[in-house]
Amino acid sequence: MYPVETEDSDQVIEESLAALGDYQLQYDIGSLSTHLYGESDQVWSALRTLHERAQALGHEVVMVVTISNGS
Repeated sequence: MYPVETEDSDQVIEESLAALGDYQLQYDIGSLSTHLYGESDQVWSALRTLHERAQALGHEVVMVVTISNGS
């Protein structure tokens, strides 16, 4: 997730990632990426929520996602 034209990008990302606690997923948050593991419905729903939370903070957001059905 890349908040655009804001000096508060870390805050936008951290507040959006807080939503992951609402889902039954395993996840690893790294410095440049976050990996989600779980049932596809939960993953898709979490991705949507992450994006919507970032948008709700009033910033333009770019989200790059790679999906794999492997481990």
